[in-house]
Amino acid sequence: MTDPVSGLDPIRLGLIWQRLNGIVDQVSETFIRAAFSTVVRDNYDMAFSLLDTQGRQFVQSRRSIPSFIGTLPRTLAAVLEKFPAASLRPGDVIITNDAWIGTGHLNDISMICPIFSAGKLIAFAGSTAHTIDIGGAPSPSAQDSYEEGLCIPICKIVEEGRENQLVIDFITENLRAPTETLGDIRAQFAAYHDCADKLEKVLQEEQLEDFEEIVEEIISRSSQSMRKVIAALPDGRYVDSFQVDGFDEPLTVACAVTVDGETIDVDFTGTSDQIKFPINSVMNYTYAYSCFALKCLLDPSAPNNSGSFDSVTVRAPDGCLLNASRPAPVWGRHLSGHYAPPAIFGALSAVLPDKVIAESGSPLWNVYFKGIDDRSDAPFVKMFFMNGGHGARPNGDGPGCLSFPSNVSNQPIELFESQAPLLVTEKCFVPDTAGEGKHRGGDAQRLSFRSMASTPITMTIRHERITYPPRGLLGGQNGAAGLDLVNGKPIPAKSRQLLAPGDVATFQMPGGGGLHAPEQRAKDALDRDLKRGLLSMDKAKQVYGVGDD
Repeated sequence: MTDPVSGLDPIRLGLIWQRLNGIVDQVSETFIRAAFSTVVRDNYDMAFSLLDTQGRQFVQSRRSIPSFIGTLPRTLAAVLEKFPAASLRPGDVIITNDAWIGTGHLNDISMICPIFSAGKLIAFAGSTAHTIDIGGAPSPSAQDSYEEGLCIPICKIVEEGRENQLVIDFITENLRAPTETLGDIRAQFAAYHDCADKLEKVLQEEQLEDFEEIVEEIISRSSQSMRKVIAALPDGRYVDSFQVDGFDEPLTVACAVTVDGETIDVDFTGTSDQIKFPINSVMNYTYAYSCFALKCLLDPSAPNNSGSFDSVTVRAPDGCLLNASRPAPVWGRHLSGHYAPPAIFGALSAVLPDKVIAESGSPLWNVYFKGIDDRSDAPFVKMFFMNGGHGARPNGDGPGCLSFPSNVSNQPIELFESQAPLLVTEKCFVPDTAGEGKHRGGDAQRLSFRSMASTPITMTIRHERITYPPRGLLGGQNGAAGLDLVNGKPIPAKSRQLLAPGDVATFQMPGGGGLHAPEQRAKDALDRDLKRGLLSMDKAKQVYGVGDD
C-alpha cells in the first residue's frame, strides 16, 4: 500500500473505490440495456467513466474500449475550453464527434455531462459510443475527413434537462438510420441520470463532505504505483521499427521508448508521413493506445485512472501516420493506431522479456454491409466485427478469436443474420495459422458470408496484416497473414465490393505471433496441438522436429 496523501483510512478508501467502480459498471449496463444498436448491446463498442472537476479520469466501466477511455479526458479538456465549468448547469449534456477532439474518427460520438451535488459541480460523467452510420460516404478511398460523414462540433445537445431540437434535427437530417443513433444517444442520457443519483447516494451514505479529497487520493496512489514500476526499469532508450501493409505501398511504424528515472517517453519519430487514404491516426488515438499498452505491461493491477499516466509522455511528428493533421482522412484510424502497442512491446521486449506478448491478429478486422433487406423491403447498414489470433503470452498460448488491443466482443451469428440478408456459412479455426514457439499464438479464424438478398449488397472492408503478418517475439515465429476472398478469388484488403445475389465473401484473419523459440515448447503441449487438429503433422515435423528421432 502506498503512502496516502491525506489522513484517509486505506480500508475505507478501498470500500469507497469499490462503490465508485460499482456505480460506473451499473450505469454502463443501463446504457447497454437501453441502447438501440447491436454495436453497443452486443459488441460493447462503448465506454463510460467519471472524471473530476479538473478533467482527470478517476474511474471507468469494466467493458470500456481502451481508446475511448484514453481519449475522454482530452475530449473533456476541449469541452471546457468552449464551455467553462462555471457556465455549466445541472442537466446539461455536451456532444461532439470531431475526430481530433474525440477518438480519432467521426463514427464515435462522445458526450460529457456535469454532475452537481447541493448546487456544486463535483464531477463529470463521460461516455463514448460507436455509431455505424454518421452520414457522408466513408470509404477506403476517401481523400479527406470531409468525405467521411457529419462532424458534430462541441455543442449542447441537452440544456438544463431539455433536448436542443436544433442539434437533434441536424443529426436526424444527416443520417440514414437516425433512430438507431439517437436511440443510443438517449440511452446515455438515462445513464447520466442514473449515475448522478447513485453518486449522490454514495456521498450521503459515506458522509463525504470533500469528494475532491477522495479523488485526489485515488489518482495519487495510481500515480505513485506507476512511478515505482517505471523506476525499477533500467534507464535507457529502447527501439523498434517494422513495416505494415499501408494502402498502395508499405508504411513504417517506428518507436523509441525512453526510461528516465520515474518517467517514460514514447516517441514515434521515424514513422511514415500521413497518407491520402483513411488509415491515419490522430494523436488522441495514438496516445490512448500507447498508454493502454504501458498500463498492461507495467502496472496492470493498480486502479486505472489519469494518475497512471502523469509520468508518461507520448510524441509523434506532426503530419505523420500516427499524428495526422486536418483534414486527413481517418475513418480507418485503427489500421495504424493499433500498431502502437506492438511497437512499444517490441521496444521493451529487451528489458521485459517475461512480460511482453507477441503480436496479435490486429488491427481489428470488420466488414460493413449495406443494401436492401427483402424481408422488410427496407435499407440496412450493418457492421460485423471479427478477431484474429491473440499473440502468445509469457505464461501461455494466445487465445484464438480474441481482439487486442481493442476489446470489442463477438456478435452472435444468429442475431446478425436476423438483421441483414446474409447467411454465415462458415466460422472455424484454421489449422497451421498460429505463430509457433515455446508459446503459440492464437489460431486464425475463417468466416464466410453468403448474400441472400435479391439485389446487390455493398461490402466495404479495411483490413491489415495481409502482406506483413503478426510478428513473433524473442525467437517465436510469425503468425499467418490474413486473406480476403469473394467466391474464392482474392480481393484487395481495403476496398468496396458489390456482392451479387448468392455471392460468398470469405475472411481469413491473421494468426497470432509466437513467443520464444519453438524448441522450448513442452512435449505434452505439442501432443495437445496435434490432437486438436490445429497443428498438422507436416508442420510439426518442419518446426519442432516431431518424429525425426
